[in-house]
Amino acid sequence: MVTNPFTRSPARIGVIGLGYVGLPLAVAFAAEHDVVGFDVDADRVAELARAEDRTLEVPPEALRAASRLTFTDDPTALAGCNVFIVTVPTPIDAHKRPDLSALMAASRTVGQAIGKGGVVIFESTVYPGATEEDCVPVVAEVSGLTFNRDFYAGYSPERANPGDPVHRLSDIVKVTAGSTAEAADFVDALYGSVVRAGTHRASSIRVAEAAKVIENTQRDLNIALINEFALIFHRMGIDTHEVLAAAATKWNFLNFRPGLVGGHCIGVDPYYLTHKAEALGYHPEVILAGRRINDGMGGYVARELVKEMIRRGVLVKGARVLVMGLAFKENTPDLRNTRVIDIVRELADYGAEVDVWDPWIAPDAAREEYGLTLTAAPQTGAYDGVVLAVAHREFAELGAEQIRAFGRPNAVLFDVKAMLPSGAADLRL
Repeated sequence: MVTNPFTRSPARIGVIGLGYVGLPLAVAFAAEHDVVGFDVDADRVAELARAEDRTLEVPPEALRAASRLTFTDDPTALAGCNVFIVTVPTPIDAHKRPDLSALMAASRTVGQAIGKGGVVIFESTVYPGATEEDCVPVVAEVSGLTFNRDFYAGYSPERANPGDPVHRLSDIVKVTAGSTAEAADFVDALYGSVVRAGTHRASSIRVAEAAKVIENTQRDLNIALINEFALIFHRMGIDTHEVLAAAATKWNFLNFRPGLVGGHCIGVDPYYLTHKAEALGYHPEVILAGRRINDGMGGYVARELVKEMIRRGVLVKGARVLVMGLAFKENTPDLRNTRVIDIVRELADYGAEVDVWDPWIAPDAAREEYGLTLTAAPQTGAYDGVVLAVAHREFAELGAEQIRAFGRPNAVLFDVKAMLPSGAADLRL
């Protein structure tokens, strides 16, 4: 049991946002604390009350066992909490600019509930400075309290990895920071009580914010480099994966793979850093160059598929193409910022009729997010092109022969993830 040092009472925690990050966090803290899980989505709250998690991150038995956790879509239920943890999405808009609307709304919700001695901790990805420059002023204005006298702030960036059964909340080192030394001590102790892997206390909230955005920016740039290698080697007629296998025999080679870069972090976080840099008068060339490469890979896949179809005498307009997978990564129902949609839309622009099949995605989610009607099951021998876009285990179990059976005799198979053995597909990144 961790006590709030400012109220001298046990921590009663309100978690705002019950998605991939917030729900596992709420369940973990409920082992020792009273926790109120708040979300604006009433349907989501009702599902969780029935021990159903559409993200598949928390099993039903764990939800049922969390007896000290209550779910609500009523913000007044947060009254009485003395610790608030904000885990709402921070996406980018259509112009690739940070969208802080959910974060500002959550800050207002906290402001309505926080009392003297309260601590608000943000986990949402932001640019350095956002917590204290953007979020805290909203909490202060709504609550009427004075920052670092009446209430305090912390930051502990989320490191959730959807669909990963190994790297869970308790097994990943947690970066922590606070707005004062005492607040930092409290935030660190609070997370240390549920994270077995331990914590890393940053010297300031801005350092913790910056650490989060560069973690994923670094990965983004490394993948962009490998994607650019793939674009070059394709023109040379060289298999990129054979090159990488050879290069990986050197002890310090970084073993990244080409592919689509989507999801809630890697394809988004760099834009938060570049936004802040440009606001300060600096144009970040390398980061944005990597983003351009990665954002263009879906279109590249579609164009290469079309070229090969044309070489085989297939009339692209009206041709049928099966895209296997829509989630942003394998073995998860997470659709956020999936770049598979770029393949689908590019093929549709060429006049192809595209069927999308993903056993992990709820049909309503695909329709609501992207206006797509998923196919329940692909037809055998019906397609002129097949794109294996996501390496779901169900697809791996089918094997190359069954996947090829979805296509007509001269169909083109593009294995985006290089999931199949070498030579089994006609094209791969």
